[in-house]
Amino acid sequence: MKLGAFSISLSVKDIHKSKEFYEKLGFTYKAGNLDENWIVLKNENAVIGLFQGMFQDNIITFNPGWDGDAQNLEDFDDVRSIQKRLKTDGITLIKEAAETTTGPEYITLTDPDGNNILIDQHR
Repeated sequence: MKLGAFSISLSVKDIHKSKEFYEKLGFTYKAGNLDENWIVLKNENAVIGLFQGMFQDNIITFNPGWDGDAQNLEDFDDVRSIQKRLKTDGITLIKEAAETTTGPEYITLTDPDGNNILIDQHR
């Protein structure tokens, strides 16, 4: 199963303090808008999103169809195919993708410890 690019989306209390902290760890700006309370930072292959006031818990994120630089991959597993495999394997989904559609879509689930997982296809 090809899940695509991996990142962690962190729910932060003060996006400016968090940005400053992660920059000290060597992360640099990749995308986002501080005025909208979200930013994506990168350090080599590590990608983190900082989000203030958008969701309660941290989220593990995968992006089928993208590499670590958010560039399109030619060969990838569509989120609906991933969904079908997960359901066949007995994984319960919180939010399912519409199986009759194509293109952008997402699914959500939680791991056995309650960690939130987002599989978010942008194309």
